[in-house]
Amino acid sequence: MRVGCPKEIKNNENRVGLTPGGARSLVAAGHEVLVESGAGERSGFTDAEYEAVGARIAPVARQVFEQAELIVKVKEPQPPELAALRPGQILFTYLHLAPDPLQTKALLEHEVTAIAYETIRDASGRLPLLTPMSEVAGRMAAHVGAFYLQQPNGGRGMLLGGVPGVPPAHVVVLGGGVVGLNAIKVAAGMGARVTVLDKSLPTLRYLDDIFGNRIETLWSNEAHVEQALVQADLVIGAVLIPGAAAPRLVQRRMLKDMKPGCVIVDVAVDQGGCVETTRPTTHADPVYFVDGVLHYAVANMPGALPRTSTLALTNATLPYAMQLAGRGVKDALLADPGFLAGLNTYRGKLTCAPAAESLGIPYTDPRTLL
Repeated sequence: MRVGCPKEIKNNENRVGLTPGGARSLVAAGHEVLVESGAGERSGFTDAEYEAVGARIAPVARQVFEQAELIVKVKEPQPPELAALRPGQILFTYLHLAPDPLQTKALLEHEVTAIAYETIRDASGRLPLLTPMSEVAGRMAAHVGAFYLQQPNGGRGMLLGGVPGVPPAHVVVLGGGVVGLNAIKVAAGMGARVTVLDKSLPTLRYLDDIFGNRIETLWSNEAHVEQALVQADLVIGAVLIPGAAAPRLVQRRMLKDMKPGCVIVDVAVDQGGCVETTRPTTHADPVYFVDGVLHYAVANMPGALPRTSTLALTNATLPYAMQLAGRGVKDALLADPGFLAGLNTYRGKLTCAPAAESLGIPYTDPRTLL
């Protein structure tokens, strides 16, 4: 199969969908790899490194989209990329369709076979292709929050861990999944007071077992969220319902009771955000204020750490890309129900049930189409 890797064009998206090592594996398996010139530069990979393992370099993205049967990317296709996609072409990337009706409509109209990293499941029901970027984003969230708590950056002027005689900042983490767990690791490691809320009691028990009295756990309901927000200096939104829009746990009315200059880092922004006042921002213009509360809602946080993020992502995505290239879409997906869960659009039909429900578009069971 001819596999294409274009340069990412989303604002400050510095990752690349395929490392030279990944290209080498595909070439060794008999596939042709076409990489847009400069695609890996911001992650520290040169064109020469791709050529050295047998990949071809395309001078412009148009050639990649025209020639490749399988497109491997990082972020959802931007408008020029959507226009370049053709019927039957396989797109393998993060999609996050639930809050994005325009992208969904374009993929359906172009009859793209779109497979989303974030809805693929493994045999245990986990999300193996979302996990590495959730780990990066969760750890970043605590660092970003600490940065914006500095008064020159708009925050309350608090050191996350405090100092002897001065209490630490209070970090509230909404959601105890992969993002939340990694945010807690860093925030607690920096000495912050940490409270985590989740609706899953087994998750809260697990977090209590591993962190002990270094954190507080609360079962998530509206009263407990309000109680935690009043005390918070930094709020990290780490809520995920795979494939669906994130629930709005923090409502606009709640902001008036929060401390002036407190910080919200909404990692759930990719799925619409778990804060009512969240709107996507970019690394070029990452923050804004609502009712005196600083909001950070960059939709591609790991793009700021492209070397780490690209290597971690390719570790997870390459085995699946090899299956697609080696077996084709139908055989690869039907052989693995978890992989099949990643199929979001096919032959003009929406095949991801949570996205269909969020968007109000009819759902089609992919097994009836393959």
